[in-house]
Amino acid sequence: MSKILIVDDELNMRLVLSALLKKEGYEIASAADGNEAMDVLKSDGIDAVITDLKMPNMDGMELLRRMNNKYPDVPVIMITAHGTVATAVEALKKGALDYITKPFDLDELKNVVSKAIKTRALKENEIRAPQEDIERAGIIGASKSMENIFEAIRRVAPTTTTILIIGETGTGKELVADAIHYNSPRKKNPLIKINCAAIAKTLMESELFGHEKGAYTGAAITKPGKFELAHKGTLFLDEVGEIPRDMQVKLLRVLQEQEFERVGGLRTIKVDVRIIAATNQNLLQQVKTGNFREDLYYRLNVFPIEVPPLRERKEDILPLTDYFVEKFNKKLGASVKVAEKAKEILLRYDWPGNIRELENLIERMMLLSKNGTITLDEIPEELKAAINKTTLMPADKSKKPFKDYMRDHVENVEKQMIIKTLEDAGGNVTKAAKQLGLSRKGLQLKMIKYNLRKEAK
Repeated sequence: MSKILIVDDELNMRLVLSALLKKEGYEIASAADGNEAMDVLKSDGIDAVITDLKMPNMDGMELLRRMNNKYPDVPVIMITAHGTVATAVEALKKGALDYITKPFDLDELKNVVSKAIKTRALKENEIRAPQEDIERAGIIGASKSMENIFEAIRRVAPTTTTILIIGETGTGKELVADAIHYNSPRKKNPLIKINCAAIAKTLMESELFGHEKGAYTGAAITKPGKFELAHKGTLFLDEVGEIPRDMQVKLLRVLQEQEFERVGGLRTIKVDVRIIAATNQNLLQQVKTGNFREDLYYRLNVFPIEVPPLRERKEDILPLTDYFVEKFNKKLGASVKVAEKAKEILLRYDWPGNIRELENLIERMMLLSKNGTITLDEIPEELKAAINKTTLMPADKSKKPFKDYMRDHVENVEKQMIIKTLEDAGGNVTKAAKQLGLSRKGLQLKMIKYNLRKEAK
């Protein structure tokens, strides 16, 4: 059951919203101002916040600012009266997910909260840096592939070129978008984000382009869309492959002309918006199957940036591990370290959940660790089993005979034994050869074969 925090200094408003949302199956927490809300956020698993703008002690805008810094994954919905719609729009530009107006339309309330819960769930698979790290990219990695991404960001950030970021879930696509925006001339203007997978198909047009009052049932006021909010800034279309096909032609027109009309409106609105899109799908394959327009694909794919999965940049595993250990040590007030043997296991795992999986595992192991050190005992058995399975039986069985698999496995074991023996011998080749029952020359040849000469003295 998802939990919603309602923040309003009026008791009646809290009671009304609580009753409406409980009927929809949500669990409710409440607070009378921003200070109380921050206390609730510390202790409870809140999935979304609905807050009034005007409150004593700490108002809604200040609460939004603090949540952006401390709880950036929790979506914020603003409550506004007709006279404060302009302020609510300003809140959207500063990171609020949406706003609702008094008096509430039940359908609008349900749609906005549903979108917030879906957005929260999708954010579980996103990687983002703290605000203070964004301007220096906030991306951790020393591998060649990550250096290529840094170079791509440096080249494209100063331009207005449309960018398509491609990569598996949990690789940090949103972080790349952040880095591009905050290293661009538009960095002082809004970065507006929309996760297309979190929006109901029937509401997609209104989300992107806004609507006029009375355009459809529940449209009680005129409301700007994401393109208007991103004027002079950047619009990040996450999971762009989820946009319905009938909406794709309208999106294409806006990308080409930089103009549109709100739903139910006649006035053409011109905007200056830089587009960054992201997807975990193979959009070219979607084009071939007819699910994604070819002309839109090529309009988005002007400058592609591919973020590789963690299994293809294992050089980054230990730097990321160190980063997350430091992060959770600060959060938990601890001083946990990772033992070398545990690091070896982390390096051998393929990380199907990418960086998010690594982050979650580090936090879990730190909580379970004894004597301030993560050892092999804290490594989950299923992770160890996955490593053994991968080592013994690689995934693609069709391209190699069994004897080749066995040879590769034996060579891998032999290599690991040589590395371990050299470490125990302090890099002394003669001593290590004696322990392994090999001649010095025989060990040297194997070291050349496995590129281990740097291990020796």
